[in-house]
Amino acid sequence: MEKAAAILINRHRLTESSLIIHWCSAEGGLFKTVAKGALRPKSAFAGRLDLFVTCEVDYVRSLKSDLHALKEAHLTEPRVGIRASYLRVLTGTYFCKLVEMVVEKETPLEGIHNLLKLSLDYLQNHDPAIKLLQRFENKLCEELGLGRLEQGGGALIHEVFQRPLPAQRGLIIKEIEKRTDNAAIVTLTPPEN
Repeated sequence: MEKAAAILINRHRLTESSLIIHWCSAEGGLFKTVAKGALRPKSAFAGRLDLFVTCEVDYVRSLKSDLHALKEAHLTEPRVGIRASYLRVLTGTYFCKLVEMVVEKETPLEGIHNLLKLSLDYLQNHDPAIKLLQRFENKLCEELGLGRLEQGGGALIHEVFQRPLPAQRGLIIKEIEKRTDNAAIVTLTPPEN
């Protein structure tokens, strides 16, 4: 049995009662587990397998595939504050999808895991700004060995990996700009007498 402190970065249904869970850990990198019976009402996994949480997981490595068997998950960082805002959830999802897009599976990635952890911890109590997206992309490029950047990390990732950035990026930028425009309108409106 293997153990890891891992962030839940994606999940989807395998059967009517089971889930495939995607994890990111410092030592084990990106790996997937099957949580059998996770969707049953009295499951031992109930309330523990939400996006962005960090868990201490115990799993049995499969010898035949990259889909391992999840045995236990103990919640250590629930990060419920992220779910307080659509924009925070969207940004957390973008960070997780971007990491999944560019990282080799089951390879240690301490720096990228720490970057993701710090970014999700920030989203716990703060709405994102465009600067946060850019900083995440730039630091991700640095961790991937693409060089130290002050700006343009997203464009470099797109160019190097020859894949479009996750769709959430555009939605985040639109939502941030809309909120900024609405804030500007409110501050420019003269007070009523």
